[in-house]
Amino acid sequence: MKYIKKNSVIFCIYLLCAVVRGEIVSASLAAGLSAIVAGGMAGFNFVVCRFKECCGDRWIHENFTGLAEELNSKLYGQYLVVKPVVNHLKGHSKGNPSKALALSFHGWTGTGKNFVARIIAESMYKKGMSSKYVKLISATKEFPHEEMLPLYKDKLRELIESSVKQCEKTMFIFDEMDKMPPGLIDTIKPYLDYYENLGGVDYRKAIFLFLSNTAGGDIAEEAMKYWNEGKKREDITLKDMELIIQTPALNVKSGLWHSELITKHMITAYIPFLPLERKHVKECIRDGLITGGYYKKRSEIPEVKVSEILEELTFYPEGAGIFSTTGCKRVLEKIDYVMEEV
Repeated sequence: MKYIKKNSVIFCIYLLCAVVRGEIVSASLAAGLSAIVAGGMAGFNFVVCRFKECCGDRWIHENFTGLAEELNSKLYGQYLVVKPVVNHLKGHSKGNPSKALALSFHGWTGTGKNFVARIIAESMYKKGMSSKYVKLISATKEFPHEEMLPLYKDKLRELIESSVKQCEKTMFIFDEMDKMPPGLIDTIKPYLDYYENLGGVDYRKAIFLFLSNTAGGDIAEEAMKYWNEGKKREDITLKDMELIIQTPALNVKSGLWHSELITKHMITAYIPFLPLERKHVKECIRDGLITGGYYKKRSEIPEVKVSEILEELTFYPEGAGIFSTTGCKRVLEKIDYVMEEV
């Protein structure tokens, strides 16, 4: 009885705060009082999660239709990315997956790896990248010293275990995997394996995204090969690119060097990000001109202005200038440079 009274008082405090702030208190929220009195903690959690982020459907909504639409409309030149990313995420969300989802993004700087990771977070978590259930781990910031590998392993292990205990649908984004000390990433192998229970915790609903420049040169070389042979960019297949990615990912001395995540087939899929052509960078420029407030609609943007900004960026190979050396990464700063000229 004391427990129920205590929770009832707490509920009333939340209810009063909502009224003081001028919020409309819904019937479902008001009904929470009777739920607390009758159900104790279940009702209390209902109220808390009304105001505070919790590991539930209210805060983790998994909008895969919206994700596909967002990627198709804002991600340029990456036809090998959208379908496998959306399908793997959608399939993993159904029922009880056999293991945690692990997607490894590969490609040069500016091709969209971080952009896609952010859109995934925004489509699945109400608070996006600000969600406490989305963990962004920058290799250069968190693991700068190779000689501290044992300490880093403990740190990484603690982060994953504490995070998934708090929410089984936690998403981990490992940025700059190619700069991570070799051997460190194997620390997470047990959490990616086919265990239903590991130390009392089920890790199979967690999501791991690995972002790396490794194999970016090999991916670009394959794209250039198709261009030189007069073949369409769209003829490049995901299956062929996965084979091209795996060899350097395993053998180049970086984050995945000789990693058991590769040799033991813990990676669900390798996602290639192709180098961007001029037409793709132009689309990024148009988006940037609108988000920067220089124009309100695409139809208002003069093509000559797009071309002027494009000329501030570098392309290769020399002479032909087919692919952008920095993708869309430097587009915004070049837009500001050109548009603010006096």
